[in-house]
Amino acid sequence: MTKIFDPITLGDYQLHNRVIMAPMTRGRAEANAIPGKLMVEYYAARADAGLIITEATAISPKGQGWVNAPGIWNDDQAKGWLAVTDAVHAKGGRIFLQLWHMGRVSHPDFLDGAIPVAPSAIAATGEAHTPLGKKPYVTPRALSVDEIKDIVADYANAAKRAIAAGFDGIEVHGANGYLIDQFIRDESNQRDDTYGGSIDNRLRFLTEVTSAVAEAVGAGKVGVRLSPKSQYNDMNDSDPVATFTRAAELLNPLKLAYLHILEALPGHMMAAAGERVTPHIRKIYQGMLITNGGYTKDLATNALETNEADAVAFGVPYIANPDLVLRFKQDAKLNIPDFATLYTPGAKGYTDYAMMA
Repeated sequence: MTKIFDPITLGDYQLHNRVIMAPMTRGRAEANAIPGKLMVEYYAARADAGLIITEATAISPKGQGWVNAPGIWNDDQAKGWLAVTDAVHAKGGRIFLQLWHMGRVSHPDFLDGAIPVAPSAIAATGEAHTPLGKKPYVTPRALSVDEIKDIVADYANAAKRAIAAGFDGIEVHGANGYLIDQFIRDESNQRDDTYGGSIDNRLRFLTEVTSAVAEAVGAGKVGVRLSPKSQYNDMNDSDPVATFTRAAELLNPLKLAYLHILEALPGHMMAAAGERVTPHIRKIYQGMLITNGGYTKDLATNALETNEADAVAFGVPYIANPDLVLRFKQDAKLNIPDFATLYTPGAKGYTDYAMMA
């Protein structure tokens, strides 16, 4: 039976275990979205993960929209990330960079007054956390086809820069209500051109981005993250099973390193009502599948033994337990995260959690 400490091959890499560090925004980048020493320390401490997937990282100035989130659109940012990847590799780890465009859930305060872009001019309900405080989301501007092509190119260029900065690969962020997810789901995408309407049309942006990134850096260095039922950022789809199984089917020919599904387990506070989508994706997707969403060590072990997934990503446990793999191996007690410091500046609640001796 497969265990979480068994090695696994994802794309171009053999990993020493199946414990994946999920991407988590932490808001510790320095001025101009440059990763600094705190981020080096944070990621290096978690190098015992089979794979680290970084926090979401903006592909361009137009794609940013989170206070103190990092970027990967210029040389200074790449230099900051190189210090991170060097530190992780020095400890024997592997690390992928998650690529991000926030779309409609950015705010003009991040964009020099410009209106955020989206598939359709439909505002999300809620508030953006801007550098000037909380403000309601604005109605975005619908992208033209030419602009969509430019953003696809931005993803490919960001992927190339990431590999040059020492990353082992990249993850395309198609989840959680950001730009790619906004195209996928029919509540936020009401276009009437080749990027809207049918499921295949709504998935076109996802497949174009992923294909461009795979061509730029190699498919064995590329993963994709999707969240079929997440309602975060005011997201919904009328038929998530049909939409996301078709996404898996369209991604199959690309032979990616993995597909990463965020779908909270039943009983978890983030679980959505209705039929669970991950088992349907598992039947369709022919490559390696990572699951995420409220797993404990025991639940992850069961998921692997029952072939629900090939590896399991852990988010919240990695916040407070940089040595999570060791704690799992020894069945040790886990530290409890301080949720008040998830996004606050500085080391507190970021790099000050105790590790086992």
